[in-house]
Amino acid sequence: MSDNVRTLSFQDRRIVLLGTAHVSQNSVDEVQALIREEQPDRVCVELDETRWRSMNSQDSWQKTDIAKVIKEGKAFLLLANLALSAFQRRMGLDAGVQPGAEMAAAVRAAEAAGIPYSLCDRDIQTTLRRAWGKSNFWNKSKLMAQLLAGAFSSEKPGQEEIERLKQRSELDEMMGELADYLPSVKETLIDERDRYLAARIWSAPGQRVLAVLGAGHLPGVEAWLGRLAAGQADTDVSELERIPPKGFLARSAGWLVPAVIVGLIALGFVNSGAEASLNLFLRWVALNGTLAAVGSLACLAHPLTILVSFAAAPIATLNPLVAVGLFSGLTEAWLRKPRVHDFQNLNKDISTVRGFYSNKVTHILLVFFLSSLGGAIGNFIAFPVLASGAL
Repeated sequence: MSDNVRTLSFQDRRIVLLGTAHVSQNSVDEVQALIREEQPDRVCVELDETRWRSMNSQDSWQKTDIAKVIKEGKAFLLLANLALSAFQRRMGLDAGVQPGAEMAAAVRAAEAAGIPYSLCDRDIQTTLRRAWGKSNFWNKSKLMAQLLAGAFSSEKPGQEEIERLKQRSELDEMMGELADYLPSVKETLIDERDRYLAARIWSAPGQRVLAVLGAGHLPGVEAWLGRLAAGQADTDVSELERIPPKGFLARSAGWLVPAVIVGLIALGFVNSGAEASLNLFLRWVALNGTLAAVGSLACLAHPLTILVSFAAAPIATLNPLVAVGLFSGLTEAWLRKPRVHDFQNLNKDISTVRGFYSNKVTHILLVFFLSSLGGAIGNFIAFPVLASGAL
């Protein structure tokens, strides 16, 4: 049996942890064999209800209202979710195994043997929203860049790399690369889930429990189980399910940018008069609007969407309650409304750059993201330009 099997004994209770590679046929075989061998009272798996339903529902994406997603401010989150799915799908296709196949195999083997099972992971939407809530715009952009880079990499993983994922799941592999400059994401996606998984496994009924999880979680889950057994921790992890509210600085940051821009333009008026102030305003509009439009242009957006991006960027900057992506994304969704086949082909199209551009769902999300990013970069460049002209 694999080195990634840990047997833990706590008085009259026995918990077996099986670490797997999420896209390895060996992991699928190992899960099935260990369930037959152990015949546990309960099987725990590193899945949540949302992912389990998604794995069993081929039309889950078809129920998405893309305009509603943009209006509710969830476009960043959906794009990150799709990029992550693209990375997992690429790894799975190259390995000949669907992502999460070993988790599904654990559930089905348990059902076949009449063994009850528990889905023990935190809801993926909660996990992503907590990570999102702890990230500012630039960190969200870094996260998106990393996810998209992993999703569209042309490098083909061999069996050796697939087996190396037994030390980290493909999700944890990607997030681990962000840990140096985005520790809040690593903490939320990996460390918090170690604790959450351990609490759910410990709370699972039965004297003999078999838990199937990505091998990257083995050390953390084992350590937390030890703390639970020693009374050094409890199973109440409700705080890990709450979306943290924005702090004062985070809430204020959105108003700080327009305040600085307006202040610099006003300072130009005081120091040099109305004409100088107007010139500063026009230079800011040009930088802000042009780079937002370039973001839409990079997505091959409709010409009207590009114009809307240019015109809306200054409005979005001065009103932090909206983003330029709201205007550009909704315009593109109106002009190029996704059809049924776009949703039907979504799982396949997200595996390639061309598919991401050609599928109208992901195309709209890219327009939202890159136009917002362009407008933000335009503001960043505009600060020294306005300062030099105002002083």
